[in-house]
Amino acid sequence: MKETIEQSFVQLLRENQNILHKICRLYTSDMDSHKDLFQEMTIQLWKAYPKFRGESKFSTWAYRVALNTAITLYRKSTKTIQTSDYEKHSFFIKQEDYNPEEEEQLKAMYKAIHQLNDIEKALIFMYLEDKDYSEIAETLGISEVNARVKMNRIKGKLKKILNP
Repeated sequence: MKETIEQSFVQLLRENQNILHKICRLYTSDMDSHKDLFQEMTIQLWKAYPKFRGESKFSTWAYRVALNTAITLYRKSTKTIQTSDYEKHSFFIKQEDYNPEEEEQLKAMYKAIHQLNDIEKALIFMYLEDKDYSEIAETLGISEVNARVKMNRIKGKLKKILNP
């Protein structure tokens, strides 16, 4: 039986949903906002999926779409965010819960990361996901050298925030 485009998308999204949740953690401060942003990123990925040509890994492409969605919504946060009704879509993604033990350790880091600007957040997120500088550069549309320089500056900034 041939796999449909929806089945293919749902499978890839299931395999990569932690990417979306981590981006949501960076750009939101409460669970309702997290769920709204996750939903909007899922919808934007679905809308863009027919244009995915497979020239890069799905995860790299998903990073780019999800980060652009988060940054766009973050910049428009003073305005009302229009979202599509999640229930209208025929596929459902089960949200995974965070480990409560890790939650406490992550709070200080996320609090520090929330103080960074949107591009710095995207860069540190990808770095923490063990993405190499070439993939970070490709995803963010900057040079590899620029990614390395920015990352070193961000590390210094986070050290100052975490250890005043």
